[in-house]
Amino acid sequence: MARFIFITGGVVSSLGKGLASAALGALLQARGYSVRLRKLDPYLNVDPGTMSPFEHGEVFVTDDGAETDLDLGHYERFTGVAARATDSISSGRIYSTVLEKERRGDYLGKTIQVIPHVTDEIKDFIRIGENEVDFMLCEIGGTVGDIEGLPFFEAIRQFAQDKPRGQCIFMHLTLLPFIAASGELKTKPTQHSVKELRSIGLAPDVLVCRSERPIPEKERDKLALFCNVRPDSVIAALDLKSIYEAPLAYHQAGLDQAVLDAFGISPAPQPNLKVWEDVADRVYNPEGEVRVAIVGKYTQLEDAYKSIAEALTHGGMANRVKVRAEWLDAEVFEQDKDVAPLLEGYDAILVPGGFGERGTEGKIRAAAFARDHKVPYLGICLGMQMAVIEAARDLAGLANAGSEEFDHEAGVKRFEPVVYHLKEWVEGNRTVQRTTADDKGGTMRLGAYNAVLTDNSQVAQIYGDTAISERHRHRYEVDIKYREKLEAAGLCFSGMSPDGRLPEIVEIKDHPWFIGVQFHPELKSKPFAPHPLFRDFVRAALEQSRLV
Repeated sequence: MARFIFITGGVVSSLGKGLASAALGALLQARGYSVRLRKLDPYLNVDPGTMSPFEHGEVFVTDDGAETDLDLGHYERFTGVAARATDSISSGRIYSTVLEKERRGDYLGKTIQVIPHVTDEIKDFIRIGENEVDFMLCEIGGTVGDIEGLPFFEAIRQFAQDKPRGQCIFMHLTLLPFIAASGELKTKPTQHSVKELRSIGLAPDVLVCRSERPIPEKERDKLALFCNVRPDSVIAALDLKSIYEAPLAYHQAGLDQAVLDAFGISPAPQPNLKVWEDVADRVYNPEGEVRVAIVGKYTQLEDAYKSIAEALTHGGMANRVKVRAEWLDAEVFEQDKDVAPLLEGYDAILVPGGFGERGTEGKIRAAAFARDHKVPYLGICLGMQMAVIEAARDLAGLANAGSEEFDHEAGVKRFEPVVYHLKEWVEGNRTVQRTTADDKGGTMRLGAYNAVLTDNSQVAQIYGDTAISERHRHRYEVDIKYREKLEAAGLCFSGMSPDGRLPEIVEIKDHPWFIGVQFHPELKSKPFAPHPLFRDFVRAALEQSRLV
């Protein structure tokens, strides 16, 4: 039976609850325990799948096809535990489930209320898989005091009451602002946050305080006194140069010991932190540097490409170099056909995924520059499709090549679609059918799918295998009917779906490193296990830097 750790936040949002949860999970693993982490989001969207990247950052996709919060990416990267659909829930999903049950008559005509029906649904979700691990870490999105979060706070209060004493603890993350004029760290916001938490029946066992400065003993004792926690359970969370220092920093601050003490686990196993010491060493002691241009459409918000940024960092760790990723707006590339001044000096070019036509011509020009100038290129999802369209136009003589997605947006036929809307595919043992008129949410090819790689291809050498499984999130596919013409022009289809119908990977043989993938390899990369494509992409960038 799992022990439960509920992580809440106060004072302000974006303090790093997801990172703190992930780091704690890694520390518990280092002591030999099994963990699972999940996220409970109070927003009314059913999931983040239809939310703008500017609004919510990237959508993290699980093997079983769930579109989830980006914090699940942190969980996976720090613990290596593959997230599942049952690790992410929102108010929208909860209310949808309750209303579906009401329509079916499951409640036998009762009046449906937040308590007990909504809270019971949340508790049922938390219980999923509770017998599989030693610790279940549940992060509650938002901050205490948010009106939409009240059902979740009430649910975890009830849940802790339902469980035997000592099986659930609460960890509260807050901010200690530093007032430069007086030279003081102020504890009052944290006191008020804990007061708000206690007013709804929750009392923190561990207090994690984000701060720019070390917490003096006087302030630590004050927090312990007024927030009713033990002094050694007031944990300082200082700003770090790298998120991958977090497990070591939190261990040094005593977080994992405070959690184990709260559960009464004594003596606790000693942690083995060699993996994280090696990770930190690779981050802080690089032996070189490469510059990578990321040509995208959501570049104003780095969280929109969070997993790509981290996967590049992991590739740098594998090669012991620092990756300096620079975000370039694809629309700027459309203003002037000569993109050379914008891309010269970079050691590699990456074009990530996205939806819609905006910025696509700029991405096509970035792919053309990489192909012409023999610069390492990695195209992900839409980035692969743009590389295929560029090759179709400039190599295969299909001057009007484009995507059905762009024609659909414009409402008129303008292109000869090299990329088309996928209307049917096989998922497991069933056939999935979609139309362009379907709801947007959850109607893509989502989750893990197998691919077969061509023997002796570049990607087969990179993976060290010809059978792979990668995560997808897209509605449009490269049309296989153009394969012969494109391969004759030099673009090799080196990875295909097992039935041979759907292109998964393309590469250019007479190029040092030019690969496009329909899937999202960044979602499976970890600091202690960099994804093979990102590891080799950074290696190619390093070789390119030595040629300049």
